[in-house]
Amino acid sequence: MSYFAAALVRPRRGWVAAELDLDEIQDVEAAVDLLREVEPEADPALLFVEADDEFLVVVRLDGAETRVFGSDASFGDESRVGAALLADLEEVDVPDDDDADDPELMGRPVGDVDLLADLGVSARDLLALCAHEGMLPSDVMLEVSRKIGSADALIELRGE
Repeated sequence: MSYFAAALVRPRRGWVAAELDLDEIQDVEAAVDLLREVEPEADPALLFVEADDEFLVVVRLDGAETRVFGSDASFGDESRVGAALLADLEEVDVPDDDDADDPELMGRPVGDVDLLADLGVSARDLLALCAHEGMLPSDVMLEVSRKIGSADALIELRGE
């Protein structure tokens, strides 16, 4: 399964983006170690992983605290990288309201849906983006990066 992993870190000023190779990671802590290497003093540091236009994982590092969100638990079943990143995460209770997109389109989200709330992306917004019909993980990543102010760094990294 192919994937793209982008570190978005915010040192003292602005955002910096770097592509990471996760082929050798055994668990989320190994991914966090790679994330720390991009900019050790960055706070926060984010890792976005998109796989096969189907799955999205967001890892957030604040100091020593690691938080993880996955758009669909089945990524852990279908990929070694997914298994390493999503191990032991609990499924999310998806709200069932009239304003939400079709929950059937959402998959089985896991982890911490509030991990970006203080950056301007609420749990509801994150789940809605992941569930929006026609929205690819790369689209979700770009929309989230726009909301948190890191879109320019991500676009430059992707060469768009």
